[in-house]
Amino acid sequence: MPLPATLVDLLPRGGAVAFSAPGRPGATYDVLRRQVERTVAGLNERGLGRNDRVAIVLPNGPEMAGAFASVAAGTTAAPLNPAFTESEFAFYLADLGARALVLAEGSDSPARSAADALGVQVLELRVRSEDAAGTFRFAPPAGRAMPERDRSAPLDAGFARPDDMALVLHTSGTASRPKIVPLLHSNVCASALHIRETLALGPNDRCLNVMPLFHIHGLVACVLASLAAGARVYCAPGFNALRFFAWMDDCVPTWYSAVPTMHQAVLARAARNRESVARAALRFVRSSSAALPVGVLRALEETFGTPVVEAYGMTEASHQMTCNPLPPAPRKPGTVGPPTGPEVSVLDEAGNHLDPGQTGEIAVRGPTVTPGYERNPDANAAAFSDGWFRTGDQGYCDQDGYFTITGRLTEIINRGGEKVSPQEVDEVLMAHPAVEQAATFGVPHPKLGAEVAAAVVLRDGASRGQAEVDATPAGIRAFAAIRLAGFKVPRRVLVVDEIPKGPTGKLRRVGLAEQLGLAP
Repeated sequence: MPLPATLVDLLPRGGAVAFSAPGRPGATYDVLRRQVERTVAGLNERGLGRNDRVAIVLPNGPEMAGAFASVAAGTTAAPLNPAFTESEFAFYLADLGARALVLAEGSDSPARSAADALGVQVLELRVRSEDAAGTFRFAPPAGRAMPERDRSAPLDAGFARPDDMALVLHTSGTASRPKIVPLLHSNVCASALHIRETLALGPNDRCLNVMPLFHIHGLVACVLASLAAGARVYCAPGFNALRFFAWMDDCVPTWYSAVPTMHQAVLARAARNRESVARAALRFVRSSSAALPVGVLRALEETFGTPVVEAYGMTEASHQMTCNPLPPAPRKPGTVGPPTGPEVSVLDEAGNHLDPGQTGEIAVRGPTVTPGYERNPDANAAAFSDGWFRTGDQGYCDQDGYFTITGRLTEIINRGGEKVSPQEVDEVLMAHPAVEQAATFGVPHPKLGAEVAAAVVLRDGASRGQAEVDATPAGIRAFAAIRLAGFKVPRRVLVVDEIPKGPTGKLRRVGLAEQLGLAP
């Protein structure tokens, strides 16, 4: 029997719960299937069919998960960050060529004004508190008729096919204009199945999802991989460290996935929630989307008494490319594990494949990789080489096939010809007993080109002078100086209350020097 290659084919049938949420009845797989069928029919009635782009702006939670699965089943889902401004919504809606926008009924999101200005059809989701989690109806149009479809573009009704576009996302755009990444049904289904296999997910699993559902991590690893396994997704309204342990008690998850800063926030409150920690029934914890400091991994394993696996993924590969395996296979903290479906290699600048132990650019190819950036031939020429997608990440592979990421090529600090990996310096700074978070970055230097600097957040107590070790910038530099080569030691260490983060909780290095007043 062929593997499922569309979202509809991916969904099991039956009375097991697919989606649950705080204070809401669960939606079974049969209920979810009916929701998908009703949504696709409703989109077709409104002139929207296969490969038409439908932007989704909803808060995190079950309706966002249900809308993604349902909209992508018959059109192309384009989830957007609800925190965008009107001008940002206007840019993304226009850049995507969105034909419709999905909002919650009565939402005052600035996306509505942006859509109206562009003539984009607005669809409102009506949700009642007693409805099953993730289910909704389209509200009737408020005061105006639905726009007529362009007759030059015939409607392709019904469910999508494997080569249709399921999902379209933008890259973060930290270094340049955001690039459009189209992902086919065959791409995201292959990725979901790979993750299901890697994590040995089954119908008895329950995922506590705290990841934003406008990002590939939450959409594919938490939602689609769980659905592919017939498992349950507990849809929390975003990440909130103050409510995390209450959700743990309500959901009793077998796993959750998050970015490192979220894991750190969970650890910071674990001591105040010992009873919840003792009740936890986690089979494993997963981390992805940024480098997980080894000290944080060890602390998570000690706190929850369960293995922690670090995965490596990116939007262009429909998320996961490698992952440390679950026991009894060996896990190697500090690495992101072996490939989990797609082929992964290390290339030099000329595109030659390097031997184990040699550092170069990580590259990937296989069924999860995007066909290419949209309307961006220059980016495609730079990123694709002989069928391989060059990730922009620097790293190496060991003799056992486990990959280590040493940093983004664009973030490597070139200090007078000496190359410094910010991630390596972060690891050392995080080993300081008083340091909670660290972000190393480059600052301009008139002679060296760039100098090494770091921003750190201190642990509770240390920031009030209660640390047993020297937690001053000079003390932190001295700590690093006996653990790093001299050229890698930050010349400036800034103690800050918070390090700027992106919308998914990842620490932001790009632009940090300017934000902290260290660059002209």
